[in-house]
Amino acid sequence: MITRRREDRLIAGVAGGIADRLGVDEVYVRAGFLVLTLIWGMGVLLYLVLWVLTLDRTEAPAEVRAPAGRERRAAYALIFGASLLLFRSVGLWTGDLWIWTGAALIFGAAFLIDRRDIDSRSAILAVFDPASGRVRSRTVIGIVLLLAGLLILAGVAAPYVGTVLLAVLATGAGMALLFGPWVWRLAADLSAERSRRIREEERAGMAAHLHDSVLQTLALIQRTDAPRRVVTLARVQERELRRWLYGPPPDEGPELLSSALQTEADRVESAFDFKVELVTVGDLPVDDRIRAMAAAAGEALTNAARHSGADMASVYSEVTEEAAEVWISDLGKGFDAGRIEEDRHGVSESIIGRLAGCGGEASVESAPGEGTEWRLRLELAPR
Repeated sequence: MITRRREDRLIAGVAGGIADRLGVDEVYVRAGFLVLTLIWGMGVLLYLVLWVLTLDRTEAPAEVRAPAGRERRAAYALIFGASLLLFRSVGLWTGDLWIWTGAALIFGAAFLIDRRDIDSRSAILAVFDPASGRVRSRTVIGIVLLLAGLLILAGVAAPYVGTVLLAVLATGAGMALLFGPWVWRLAADLSAERSRRIREEERAGMAAHLHDSVLQTLALIQRTDAPRRVVTLARVQERELRRWLYGPPPDEGPELLSSALQTEADRVESAFDFKVELVTVGDLPVDDRIRAMAAAAGEALTNAARHSGADMASVYSEVTEEAAEVWISDLGKGFDAGRIEEDRHGVSESIIGRLAGCGGEASVESAPGEGTEWRLRLELAPR
């Protein structure tokens, strides 16, 4: 009994059910339906009748046959060919040209589409593989059928197409000789104009950025008498210009921890004339927890700029699979880390409390005259 497939079907699963019952690939059954369709739509009618008379498969089919051998496949082919001859003899026929040519093209394509026993190589390459006889014979049959169908079509259409094709070729050659140089020159001019416009847009963008950043910084330096302020402005502008020239575009991708830390470092440098050296190893996108850690690092830098007495601080960030960590250290005058006054809200709330609020931890090592080092740690979920 034939049952319709519920999986791997194109329309209703009828062709797949017949293929399972016969032990052949469904592509040949579908090719048979297509060839029968050339005979006054008989393939469509037969498909609809089988669809009405069969049921969907509800469980794994117990009656699926083993793959048909070469003899059984040849028998199926002979039965199908004899059926076509029977239809021809009784007058149920639409013409030798349509049916035989269509059958050659359809089954030729089916032989090439059949990928059984073929590895990642193409069917054409399998033709030259002496170790795969079945694959080679199936591919050769498909190519021969396709060529036969195409040759029949070419032979029938040649008397009608030859004159028209010659006229089209002659007209095309004349048009190419007449208008070819003009079209080529027009395409070259359009390409040159496009390249020139792109260069002008890039030049305008660079000029606008230099005017908004570098030139304004230079003008501000000319009006500043404090040497330390001049150095700070130059250092900040140099870093910004390097990021603009060599860094990724600011609108591509999410904000990262390294850029958030750099923003805090730039803020502290600009506000306090305080040098900050930043080194990052690894990176990750910013979320609420990472943003809180970056803000805590910025508060630690602010405290160093205000109270340490040093002229610079270093920031080191490292991201691993387990955690994100940031160290902020300076060589200033330090303080007694074991006696942090309760009114030091920048330490108790903006650093320690902020990290604790997002599931992290902050610790400080410092002693009078020995500098200060903050360690911020935030556990990460497995990525």
